[in-house]
Amino acid sequence: MPSGTRGHAGRARPRLRCPAQHQRLQSARASRRSVVALPPARDTRSVERQLVSSGSPYEPIIGYSRVVRDGRHVFVAGTCAVMPDDADPPNDAYEQARRCFEIIVAALSEVDAGPEHVVRTRIFLVNAEDWEGVGRAHAEIFRDVRPVSSMLVVPRIIDPRWLVEIEADALLPEE
Repeated sequence: MPSGTRGHAGRARPRLRCPAQHQRLQSARASRRSVVALPPARDTRSVERQLVSSGSPYEPIIGYSRVVRDGRHVFVAGTCAVMPDDADPPNDAYEQARRCFEIIVAALSEVDAGPEHVVRTRIFLVNAEDWEGVGRAHAEIFRDVRPVSSMLVVPRIIDPRWLVEIEADALLPEE
C-alpha cells in the first residue's frame, strides 16, 4: 500500500475523488463528535439601545441610524460628506474626510462618546491615490487615540460626488 494511505489507528484512509466525497466524509466525522451544550447567551434585553439620526435624507429611506449605542458599544454607520441643504461636497478627498469626521464626532457626542472612545475605523476610498489626504484627516482626529483602522478601495460610492466613506466603532468605559 502506498505511503500516506494509513490513518493514526492503522485504518486505510479512503481516497477522495471529488470535493463532494470529502464533504460527506467530514459530515460523517462531525456526526460522531459529541455535542457540548453552551451556556445560555447573556440576556441583553435590559440594555438600553439608543438610535441617533443625523438628519441624512437616506436614513428613513433605507431604514438605518447614524449611530446605535447598545450598552458600552457604539457603532457609527458609513458616513459620507453629506453637506447641509444638499450642497455639493468638496471635490477633494481630504476635505470630504474632514466633513465625514465632523459628522461622526457630532454623532458620537449624541450618545456621550467622543473620538477618544473610538476603537476602530473603516475607510472606503474611490481612488487609491487619495489615501494620504484621507489618512491626514484621520490623524487630525485620532493621532493620539490610534484606533485600529482599515482603508479599502471601492469602485464607487452611492453618490458619484463622494470620494470617501468612513465608519467608526467605539467602546465606552464601564460605568
